[in-house]
Amino acid sequence: MSENTVRRFFSMFMGNVIMGLGVALFKLSLMGNDPCNGMYMAIADRIGIAYFIVSIAVSSLCFVFEALFGRKYIGAGTLVNWFGVGYIATFFHNLLTEHCPVPQDFLPRLAVMAVGVLVLSLSVSLYQTADMGISPYDSLSLILADRLPIPYFWCRIFTDCVCTAVAFACGGIIGLGTLICALGLGPFISFFNRYVSEKLCGVSGSTPPTP
Repeated sequence: MSENTVRRFFSMFMGNVIMGLGVALFKLSLMGNDPCNGMYMAIADRIGIAYFIVSIAVSSLCFVFEALFGRKYIGAGTLVNWFGVGYIATFFHNLLTEHCPVPQDFLPRLAVMAVGVLVLSLSVSLYQTADMGISPYDSLSLILADRLPIPYFWCRIFTDCVCTAVAFACGGIIGLGTLICALGLGPFISFFNRYVSEKLCGVSGSTPPTP
């Protein structure tokens, strides 16, 4: 295994671990999570089972679509995200709620969400720059963009809107955090791409349009 492959694998793995922390911070802020994880949490709360179980189950359905129409997006990162992020997010959320006071006022919640934005942006940057496989959910918008005469941006908006609608229907929290995750992470991800992830992975230039 080459040094570059090791660096990319480490970047992908750490990106998914940090992603779990970012999801936990958004949940702690009570200001809404990213559309995908917000949907998982809302479904989990509605039917009374663990969030990470819903994450794995829905990702399994998405993986069928990925395996049929987007095999080029499958890699080690697909499996790590599929089976790992739900557990990692649950671990960090339990750790945070056990050792840190849950913020009740608006400004502390906003501060937690702001930290979550940076953490989640770094995680996505590491994960996408590594280019070692796309998560089952993230692959959906890429596959739609490949097969339809519609830009990737709008395909991603569509899948995120579906998730947001399901989360809302299940009684999930839809708030500022949801909006920022859906539309506002781009500049932060670009910053981390340039100053962290590309250097860590030993690559330069643009990276795949993974959300």
